[in-house]
Amino acid sequence: MIGRILTALAAVGLTACSQANDRKPENQAAANQAQPKKKPAYCFFKEPETKAWAASRDKNGNVVVKGKVFRSDSRYKAMLQPAVVTGTSAEISPTIAINDTGFGAPGNWWDVTATIPSSAQVSSVTVSCGPRKLAEFNLPPKS
Repeated sequence: MIGRILTALAAVGLTACSQANDRKPENQAAANQAQPKKKPAYCFFKEPETKAWAASRDKNGNVVVKGKVFRSDSRYKAMLQPAVVTGTSAEISPTIAINDTGFGAPGNWWDVTATIPSSAQVSSVTVSCGPRKLAEFNLPPKS
């Protein structure tokens, strides 16, 4: 008797699994629509606290972003977050972290640099801080 019940439960479970797979495209479409719009990250810097943004390619064709960011409290250092690459465009943002260097930056202006890995096909780079765009660059893709 217990064997029959377990067999019946297993059959019901397998049937339920196959029904979910039959509707997979519908479920994926619903999941894509249900995702909320991404909010921009919090910006720790005011407009005049960032300057000298530049983007170039290194010898391997990867994009290198450089700039200067002011942080008045030397317990924290300015740095760049990892870039978000979407197709041929990339977005990168400054942020702060605990100053583990033991030193402050001259005049509290931190030199920030980041190389975007595997970015030979990236042709557009945006430096943003929260909802604001600090700089935009167009670079020819590395051939």
